[in-house]
Amino acid sequence: MKQYTAKNIRNVALAGHAGSGKTSLAEAAYYLSGASDRLGRVADGNTVCDFDPEEIKRKASVSLAMLPVEWKDTKMNLLDTPGLFDFSGGKSEGLRAAGSVVIVLSGKSGVTVGAEKAFDAASKKGIAKLFFVNKLDNENADFYKVFEELKTKFGPMICPIVVPYVEDRKVQCYVNLLEYKAYAYENGKAVERPLPDMGHRLDGLRTAINEAVAETSEELMEKYFSGEDFTPEERIRGLATGIRRGEIAPVFCGSAQELEGVDQLMSGLIWLAPWAETVAGEIGTDAAGHPLDIEPSDTAPTAAVVFKTVVDPFVGKLLYFKVVSGKVSPDMSLLNSRTGAMEKIGKVFAVRGKKQEEVPFVTAGDIGAVAKLNATNTGDTLCDPAHPVTLPGVSFEEPCLSMAVFAKNKGDEEKITFGLNRLMEEDPTIAYAANTETKEQILSGLGEQHLDVVVSKLKNKFGVDVTLAVPKVPYRETIRKKVKVQGRHKKQSGGHGQFGDVWIEFEPCEGDELVFAESVFGGAVPRNYFPAVEKGLKESAKRGVLAGFPMVGVKATLVDGSYHPVDSSEMAFKTAANLAYKAGIPQASPVLLEPIGTLGVYVPGDNTGDIMGDINKRRGRVLGMNPAEDGLTCIEAEVPMAEMGDYSTMLRAQTQGRGSFKFRFERYEEAPASVAQKVIEQYKVAEDE
Repeated sequence: MKQYTAKNIRNVALAGHAGSGKTSLAEAAYYLSGASDRLGRVADGNTVCDFDPEEIKRKASVSLAMLPVEWKDTKMNLLDTPGLFDFSGGKSEGLRAAGSVVIVLSGKSGVTVGAEKAFDAASKKGIAKLFFVNKLDNENADFYKVFEELKTKFGPMICPIVVPYVEDRKVQCYVNLLEYKAYAYENGKAVERPLPDMGHRLDGLRTAINEAVAETSEELMEKYFSGEDFTPEERIRGLATGIRRGEIAPVFCGSAQELEGVDQLMSGLIWLAPWAETVAGEIGTDAAGHPLDIEPSDTAPTAAVVFKTVVDPFVGKLLYFKVVSGKVSPDMSLLNSRTGAMEKIGKVFAVRGKKQEEVPFVTAGDIGAVAKLNATNTGDTLCDPAHPVTLPGVSFEEPCLSMAVFAKNKGDEEKITFGLNRLMEEDPTIAYAANTETKEQILSGLGEQHLDVVVSKLKNKFGVDVTLAVPKVPYRETIRKKVKVQGRHKKQSGGHGQFGDVWIEFEPCEGDELVFAESVFGGAVPRNYFPAVEKGLKESAKRGVLAGFPMVGVKATLVDGSYHPVDSSEMAFKTAANLAYKAGIPQASPVLLEPIGTLGVYVPGDNTGDIMGDINKRRGRVLGMNPAEDGLTCIEAEVPMAEMGDYSTMLRAQTQGRGSFKFRFERYEEAPASVAQKVIEQYKVAEDE
């Protein structure tokens, strides 16, 4: 592939709901460009973009893939993003590198949640948006129904560019409203046909384009009201301006699988989508944290953002980057502005699916890859050391589903840690941490499918088998009553014996640890044994008497005791304190405490009733509702942590993927008797085993 300047580069993300045909569209464009003599199909597992074993197995994208396509002396970097919500990290990466996004819709399914979320994400980033209504070869597809849904959902910004002419539930040809020409397809090749008689519909669609063009400038508005027709150049210029501003979202259509309409989409992207030169420049921050305009020029100081990492256990890391300014060439030394590390650039690659092609440089506005940069990760900025700058990184969703991970084979624990740390470099939506209290390793991700893929990758890439289980809930125990008990340890078997005797008062108090005090009079217990008594009590408090959970909110006061001048020792008093703990706590009305968290749920207004009902079922308390961004409603509540295990799965099902939530620990509360009894019984069963 030859080198292109920023003016002839388009960085286009393909986004939308799972199953809408994004990968098929990329594959069709690649085939039509002449880069391949075979059209890959998702069902056959032979596409260029879906090359990962997990993608082939699932017949769905699980990560971002790159596919550069040459079309009419223009380079298009197609960024194929996953449609499954569990793999939204790939969408975030793709949108960070893109200058525009084609939102792919199914002609059968219409405007789905995935399309809405892609639209919202692109709008927040200020990226140009285009639509492609796919799968019109299906007899159940209805373009005009989908078009009306688009207008209803997104308003007057929806502008038709290519529309189908349908007879007998079959597309006969496609009408390009910019060219005012009709094309039929024979074996994937466009053949011009006379314009069909579409009655008033065609005039209405044409008028919609003219109105959209007129809105982009005063000059075009005056021409429109004077009754003059726009030239093709004026239409294209006006639409391109409106698209770049986010005021117009053009609609194309076709069938990727049958190679229909794909060529018109590609040509439309060349005419209408912002070229890299116009969108490459960004606002970063300098070394002092001040805003800095980055010039989108290949002669300016180099600044590039890393938006994706691929980890191979044998080859190492491959970093995908977008050059915002300057050039990236082999043998350059660039500064990682986050870590302060200098990185020596080796070979520079253009990426095509799983293949890398060595290139002499990557210019401003283009996308490339580099290997073996150990101190650089996704979201980092590589820049000219003489002109340090930090570019905005990649915004990822926070993990929302956590599971405990266990090695199937003993001795594989280190392998798990190593493998997951590498996978976290590749996928920042994975989290992994040790819970010291429950003695479990906790793996977190965006959903069940996401964690399932992580488990598969651990096995296939790093050779370690693991199982997942519901994490233990970190309960606590406390007391509700004041008691005074004796702990006496006496052991004499000839020679030096052991003797310790204490009287201790246990009472409730505030605090996360056992509080120790003493009020001994007359030297009944020498002061040098006080630390031993305290140590014995605090070690005992690590295991409660009900279910073995840590004891909190307890004050233990040493009030009396006795000692032996010869047989007493620190160990004896420590043991006596332990005996007092075991005798006293069961008498002090011990209770189980469960962790309570603050829940913030963001859902559409139509779902608020169902969500609040579900919160009540989980023993939660709704605290209030407030309006949130994107027309959502935030429901605030307090919910026991034990009831949150499957919450992410439930929320996604109830809201069709539109909802999200945040949950953080708040405090401990006494668990209801039924809950406490169940936990205690489980503990006893575990102890017996």
